[in-house]
Amino acid sequence: MLKEDEFIRVVKNTPLVALGLVIRSKDNALLMGMRVNEPAAGWWFVPGGRIRKDESIEDAFLRITKAELGSPYSIDRARLLGAFTHKYQTNFAHIPGISTHYVVLAYELLIDVDLGQLPMEQHSKYRWVGENGNLIRVHPNSIAYFPRA
Repeated sequence: MLKEDEFIRVVKNTPLVALGLVIRSKDNALLMGMRVNEPAAGWWFVPGGRIRKDESIEDAFLRITKAELGSPYSIDRARLLGAFTHKYQTNFAHIPGISTHYVVLAYELLIDVDLGQLPMEQHSKYRWVGENGNLIRVHPNSIAYFPRA
């Protein structure tokens, strides 16, 4: 694992690769959490996380679903929606002038989710967000998943 000063150099100079978890309800609403950390702190956002160096996409999917949803799920249960570009003017370390750039592989996963049982490390609360519902504070990068879901 990189030290913080090494990782901020990576963030400053390269795009990161991440998995986005597009969890859809029966009425096509998407699971979103209120982000705690930068980038996108204070925004409603779909769960997800970075792929680590030397980690397969399949292993990353298991790790990220466990961390973000409370249970590991196999990528075989998911459907790839596509690749998305996410750019932010902020970074995890709050250092001015360093933006964050992600290439996100978005996967749709159809599972039953109990909002009260979801992990709270990355999100302070959760809700279902419909495409035509209340989109206040829903990050534009998450709104982009609606036409794909």
